[in-house]
Amino acid sequence: MKDKVVIITGGSSGIGKALAAEFGARGSKIMITGRNGFNLDKTVKELEDRGISIVGFRGDVSVEENNRRMADEAMERFGTIDVLINNAGISMRALFEEADVEVIERVMNTNFFGTVYATKYCLPEIIRNKGSVIGISSIAGFRGLPGRTGYSASKFALNGFLEALRLELAPKGTHVLTACPGFTSTNIRIQALTKNGKVQGESPREEGNMMTAEECARYIYGATVKRRRTLVLTTQGKLAVFMNKWLPGLADRVVFNIMSREPNSPF
Repeated sequence: MKDKVVIITGGSSGIGKALAAEFGARGSKIMITGRNGFNLDKTVKELEDRGISIVGFRGDVSVEENNRRMADEAMERFGTIDVLINNAGISMRALFEEADVEVIERVMNTNFFGTVYATKYCLPEIIRNKGSVIGISSIAGFRGLPGRTGYSASKFALNGFLEALRLELAPKGTHVLTACPGFTSTNIRIQALTKNGKVQGESPREEGNMMTAEECARYIYGATVKRRRTLVLTTQGKLAVFMNKWLPGLADRVVFNIMSREPNSPF
């Protein structure tokens, strides 16, 4: 990945920031995106101080025009695009029957359409370079999680999009990776939307017992270099995918029991 140009959406915190640090430390040239200008500038400065070649682009992936401008600016800055990591994402936590439809739409617009838009505008250059399109999905893209219907739907859609895209691009020598981190210690649960669209403000899970964003980034870097098609992380994540495929009835009961035991569970 040395000297490769890597765009990472939602790169000012969590897994996105860790990916910027990991790829940047290996010699890649990085562009990160984010909606919050203060956080974006802070992350760019922090990684620059570590010797990483990085620029920031302020934009919202759910807005198509922002993605077109992102790709244009990357071309102006670096002259090419080799890797796109679709990392930007939001979650939700509410029963479907109680949730405002607008909450589902916001999650879908960021997690799914944000990936569609970013990929659309970066893809011509990535194809030319036989590069990589990476989607940061979730175990929720293989196994629906109760209380997170909108999030699960967005990740199932993402997985289907990436799988179909992989087949379309295979003859062109372009790599597509679906990466599913499992539960990782980031701020996504803190920023999750409640039934009326407000930010949850706290995590319902024990963050200290989860894989770190830095560990996750190292695995994703390795999977990119090896041009793997799918990456499922954590023992819990791999078990969930296995059970959902071979023991779906048992998976239903286990998943419901685990999710219903969360503090302030909506069940």
